[in-house]
Amino acid sequence: MGPSSLDRLREFLAQLPPKSQALLMREFERAIENGGADAAIANIVLAELRKIVRASDDATPRTDDPARLMFEPVEPFLIEGSGAVRPGQVRRSSLMPVWMWLSREGAQDAVRTYEAELKNPQLSAAEVGRVVRQVQLAAAQAIEAAANGTDRRGFNRIGTPAAVEDIPAIGAVLRVRESLEIFGARLPGQIRAFTETHISAVTAAMNIPSLQTPQALPFALSIVMQRLMSPWQIIRLAISVAASDDEVRVAGTPYGMAVTMAIHDLSRLVGELRNDVRRGKFDDTANIMKVLHDGLRGLRTELDIRSDSTWGRQLSSMRAEISNALQSEIGSVPGRVRRLLRQRPDKDITANSRVDEMEVTETAAFIDFVATCRNYAGELAINEVTRRTYSDLQQYIEKATEALVETLRASDARTRPFRYAQAQAAIRFCEVMFGPDYASLMNKAVEVAKSGERKKSRAT
Repeated sequence: MGPSSLDRLREFLAQLPPKSQALLMREFERAIENGGADAAIANIVLAELRKIVRASDDATPRTDDPARLMFEPVEPFLIEGSGAVRPGQVRRSSLMPVWMWLSREGAQDAVRTYEAELKNPQLSAAEVGRVVRQVQLAAAQAIEAAANGTDRRGFNRIGTPAAVEDIPAIGAVLRVRESLEIFGARLPGQIRAFTETHISAVTAAMNIPSLQTPQALPFALSIVMQRLMSPWQIIRLAISVAASDDEVRVAGTPYGMAVTMAIHDLSRLVGELRNDVRRGKFDDTANIMKVLHDGLRGLRTELDIRSDSTWGRQLSSMRAEISNALQSEIGSVPGRVRRLLRQRPDKDITANSRVDEMEVTETAAFIDFVATCRNYAGELAINEVTRRTYSDLQQYIEKATEALVETLRASDARTRPFRYAQAQAAIRFCEVMFGPDYASLMNKAVEVAKSGERKKSRAT
């Protein structure tokens, strides 16, 4: 879709009434959920709709957005996309279908009264809070009735399967909003290391009956994970409650879901790492690999997990997925380097021969990626390929750089620009592999070789 087409699409979507925009968002989210040939177009339109709606949200007082006000307690637990969610998470895309279901049939009277009261300009902040809380409780009751089969209408007309899956969790959060707020207020803003002191404090703060239900506990645990610098450490709370590191005893407590939540989050990071590496995007790779390394090691060392158990198989699967995703990319780096630095015969070099700067930049990033992998190779099951590749790169880059300096010294006016560009690429690789001091030394050697050739030409 070209720029002019996108501009026309934005103009058309912006002119639609808010209800029509919400309806369109719901339909396109359903199209994406179901997949199919139109999913790509649906993603484009949905992205533009969200931009328009968010811009409108920023310019509109919160009291003019009934759905946003009602779902405010759910905000900390929202995730983007329509993929799988773990306990304690809700898809953002599910909120609008749930709101429309509540408005249409789930809690129609309560929502109508709520919207009418919010239009009163004389409402104080306290009165707005009271009105919002009333509709939240009404929504929670309607959701519970539909989920339990008390209300025969159920969730038949709610829309997407993802929204049907998320609606009980939304109802649980709305029901225990005050308890979650009290619990969150008792926790530190950030927990660097989840020590026994912190675990005791969290356990005491969580001792609220409404948070101990199977529906509410995952959200209390999610709040703790959000405060942890290393979210995988939430397993220490489960170990403490079970008074054992044996996975059977831990899994037998309600807090065993903390381990499942930690594993799910690590698995999501594996997917992010795989996608980033495939795209050659290494901005956050080191951080992701460190989190995965620490998390996998922590789960293996702090929990007695059997290899044939559900958790054990999940950990093995993650390590295998990481290994499969990274091994081919790591093994391809020497080939990238050789294509750029290989010595070409003079007859193959023309005035138009060039070294692709973008490819040099990408290859330097891949070399740095291999160096980063060395720090985490053992836990991520890539030790052998990383060690072999790193050794090959060290030897080849060092020898190739020295050879390029010698060749540059003997080059003529026709081949010199290309040889010099190759030498500059080699210096960039040397800086990544051996550090700035060695790269600076080789750069001086390259400049001397180049200037020496010039002096020789002038003398001739």
